[in-house]
Amino acid sequence: MAVLPKEFLLQKELIKELIQELQFQPAGVDLTISKVFSFKSPGVLDFDNSKRELSLAKEIEFVNEKVFLPQGAYKVRFNEIVSIPLDMMALIFPRSSLLRCGASLDGAVWDPGYEGRGESLLIIHNPHGLTLYKNARIAQLVFIKLLQPTQEGYGGTYQGENVRGNL
Repeated sequence: MAVLPKEFLLQKELIKELIQELQFQPAGVDLTISKVFSFKSPGVLDFDNSKRELSLAKEIEFVNEKVFLPQGAYKVRFNEIVSIPLDMMALIFPRSSLLRCGASLDGAVWDPGYEGRGESLLIIHNPHGLTLYKNARIAQLVFIKLLQPTQEGYGGTYQGENVRGNL
């Protein structure tokens, strides 16, 4: 298992719709914010997803290319489309500047075979809130090479999310 550097990521074209090459970091790639949503209903989770209900969310519009977010939890969508080969996985982390502003970003494992425009949970801890500009770099996605490819890639509900009208 190894973390993959910028040169490898550029060569393999694992990220589409980057805003600019500045997003590549020594050990990953910065993801930028496309949309922000507030939660409007509770969610429901169970073991086999037969009762799963995702929380309803309403988009918060950017005004003059920015949005002010009071303390709370928000869903964010990224601009970039990620395609993860069967011999890799990825983990998402908040950029340190986001943490220094009193906010954090929670994300999940990005499985081998996943393709989509991902989403994460943005939590504003700062009691004074946070202003975000459209396309701000808020996350870093780190790709990890697996010792061997998986036999079967991700095939869940979120495959192809936010691409071609999915989800």
